[in-house]
Amino acid sequence: MTNPPFIFDRALWRKRLDRALRAENPCDFLVGRVAEDLVFRLAPISRAFPRALDLGSPHPAAARALAAPGRVVTRAAPVFSALGGAEGLVADEEALPFAPQSFDLVVSALSLQFANDLPGVFAQIRRVLAPDGLFLAAMIGGQSLAELRLCLAEAQEAIEGGTSPRVAPLIDLRDLGGLLQRAGLALPVTDCDAFVVRYANAFELMRDLRAMAATNVLVAGARRPLRRAVALRAAALYAEKFADSDGRIRATFEIVWASGWAPHESQQKPLAPGSAQAPLSVVLGDKSGQG
Repeated sequence: MTNPPFIFDRALWRKRLDRALRAENPCDFLVGRVAEDLVFRLAPISRAFPRALDLGSPHPAAARALAAPGRVVTRAAPVFSALGGAEGLVADEEALPFAPQSFDLVVSALSLQFANDLPGVFAQIRRVLAPDGLFLAAMIGGQSLAELRLCLAEAQEAIEGGTSPRVAPLIDLRDLGGLLQRAGLALPVTDCDAFVVRYANAFELMRDLRAMAATNVLVAGARRPLRRAVALRAAALYAEKFADSDGRIRATFEIVWASGWAPHESQQKPLAPGSAQAPLSVVLGDKSGQG
């Protein structure tokens, strides 16, 4: 077994998250969108899920979306301020303090993108799920802030003669299904919600990112402040490349969703190889009469 990569300074992330949540006007439009989508995704599932875990969600909106008659929701927040005055505990997603099969539903809204060992987190979630329990997570996807990434890289190259990591590597939708299966979760499903938010300028976007605790927490370069000249150059490039006719800039956000079930004998299973009852040519509608 190799040690997982140490990509994110999670202590720094928690510090910035606590500061953002204690501010008068935290930026919460992303988590609000996720909470609404969470209700929509759970609605058609005809299961009660009496024991639910809100894992790592940095805002109480996710727990409120989980509330239902007969359901006990446990909150495991990354920092105390994320509990919003409600009951719960502070826990690290990479070291879950729960017994096996403790929950029928585990939900995480916008925190797991900062996990250093995402396969390990998925494996722990599988362990705490009861048979036929559901795991549902929303994470910031790899296409988010593509415009900002490009402009920061070009500005650094022009002013400093090279680039350093300023925006975190984010999960790619194509990788998620494999990670869920690797963790032992059945029936994996992944999809994404991509949308554009417009801002007056790049500095307004950066203010929102700070208010969401979504600024650079990479171990490589997280504590190196962005030079003012680089920021100004990046903002100018942003306005040049990604502004609409009214002068407002576009920022792409992508939320990737992943779900999987703890295995249970009642779940649908793929057919065994060689068990087909008709030739493939018949299924495909072959008119040649051969095969």
